[in-house]
Amino acid sequence: MSPIILPSDDGGTAKASLAALALLEAVRAELERLQLPLELPGTQEARNTAKASLRQLEDYILPRYRSLEAPLLAVVGGSTGAGKSTLVNALVGHPVTRAGAIRPTTRQPILLHHPQDTDWFSSTRVLPSLARIRGERAPAGTAATEAGPTPDPAAMNSLALVADPAVPKGVALLDAPDVDSVSDDNRELAGQLLAAADLWLFVTTANRYADAVPWRLLLDAASRDILVAVILDRVPHGAQTEVSADLRSMLGRQGLTGAQLFVVPETALDELGMLPSEATAPIRAWLEGMAADVSGRADIARRTLNGTVRALSGKVELLALAALDQHESSLQLTDDVVAAFEDAATKISHATSDGSLLRGEVLARWQDFVGTGDFFRALESGIGRGRDRVGAFFRGQPPPAVQVEAAIETGLQAVIVAQAARAAEDADQRWRADPAGRALLSAQDLSGVTADFPATVAAEIRAWQSDVMALIRSEGAARRSQARWLSFGVNGLGVVLMIVVFSLTGGLTGAEVGIAGGTAVVGQKLLEAVFGEDAVRRLTHEARQSLEKRCAALLAGQQQRFLERIGPLSSGSSPAVERLEALAKRLATLGEGA
Repeated sequence: MSPIILPSDDGGTAKASLAALALLEAVRAELERLQLPLELPGTQEARNTAKASLRQLEDYILPRYRSLEAPLLAVVGGSTGAGKSTLVNALVGHPVTRAGAIRPTTRQPILLHHPQDTDWFSSTRVLPSLARIRGERAPAGTAATEAGPTPDPAAMNSLALVADPAVPKGVALLDAPDVDSVSDDNRELAGQLLAAADLWLFVTTANRYADAVPWRLLLDAASRDILVAVILDRVPHGAQTEVSADLRSMLGRQGLTGAQLFVVPETALDELGMLPSEATAPIRAWLEGMAADVSGRADIARRTLNGTVRALSGKVELLALAALDQHESSLQLTDDVVAAFEDAATKISHATSDGSLLRGEVLARWQDFVGTGDFFRALESGIGRGRDRVGAFFRGQPPPAVQVEAAIETGLQAVIVAQAARAAEDADQRWRADPAGRALLSAQDLSGVTADFPATVAAEIRAWQSDVMALIRSEGAARRSQARWLSFGVNGLGVVLMIVVFSLTGGLTGAEVGIAGGTAVVGQKLLEAVFGEDAVRRLTHEARQSLEKRCAALLAGQQQRFLERIGPLSSGSSPAVERLEALAKRLATLGEGA
């Protein structure tokens, strides 16, 4: 990957520039669609990282990459009451921003720039999410507590632009809210502005320079290799050497050896709330020298941009790990649900093949259908004497099969609903034992089936019974001349086929084995007498497959209530992880300028 460079008329350079820009756009697109829905340890931090990284891409990286020659944006940041606004007023020589004792003072960020740099900042080239508000210089003699645009509570997401010839051309000053403000919005905005800076003017005081919050931000600056100037404000006379030496030592330990350090002594303000000009003269001279060096400014912009891209690479790599954690957790949650419903499917399959359904009402209606007493005594005396005897027994029109169908529907519905409810309860309990699953369920109870499920099951059973009748009808179409087919009809033979499907007897004991066994044998012999052995095996298999397919669909509908809470993470692969890892590697190369 090429280094970060300006677009050029040179073919190779321009092509490399477009490739780098395409990479940055790909990272933005990936961050926009990144989903981290599961509440895992570190997930909220990862979400914040993704949000901040996306915002930095839009606020700074992409705009700066497209215009390396644009003026530098120096953000003045620091702790509450450190004197940021007073410093900015001193750097331009007159009050332009508000300063006061009531905190937080800086509610709306103010960007000061040279009039010839107006076009660079009046558009949404940088910080595009902040609306532009044109401010005016305060009249001569205005106190610092009255200066600057009047903050509008409804315009928190805005940037006040003030053109002032006292600001050196090529460097703009942005007075940011306090990094440790009591206002959440102010702290977030301060972080956003610092992330969009080419360099920082970090203001602290002699008694607060070791505070934790500013140092977290300074460490972030070190990771980005951003140019930092630390202004040690309000240093008591006689303590300058000791305090500045201690602060410089701290900067060195944290990787900020190259940071500029300026000391502003404790000084009384004049009637306009201004510092004497000599107090900030070294800082003003440093900014003016930077502004006058066009090549140097470009180097600073390139250095910060490369460092920011490298830091972004590390953040994207961390997001890839967070996405992997999400994926692995989602697979576990998915496995928990699938296992519960697969167990339900197995139990339904056993219940519909081991003869269990031939208890109670189904068996009674079947016995009524075939003529219970004489029929079973005849079976006991010699059921294996051949299909002709069985066929003879059934000559003539059998009784209506409607009651058997209704009993099958009721019994089968009870089995499916009960097993689906047990599966939902099992899945719900497994999820509630997992913090991620518990958060997905929230206050909703999924430990039972939906209210419409029993009716849906009944409708599917009736549809399956229609499937069975269709199988009989199709198979008998070529046998319309046979007396047995004509005498029993579609409904009668369909009921017999359903009984055969349910009558494998694996789960029955005692006298039930004989009853179910006789039922299965006589039904199968009857069907064989009409259709033949091969056809009966095929019909039984197809009817069985149709039933299992419909049961699977019913369970899948209840299972989906859980899986839809996981979303796309429940799929078997994780392309997002792979894409993030690949992008992180490419960003690292881009940030090194290699």
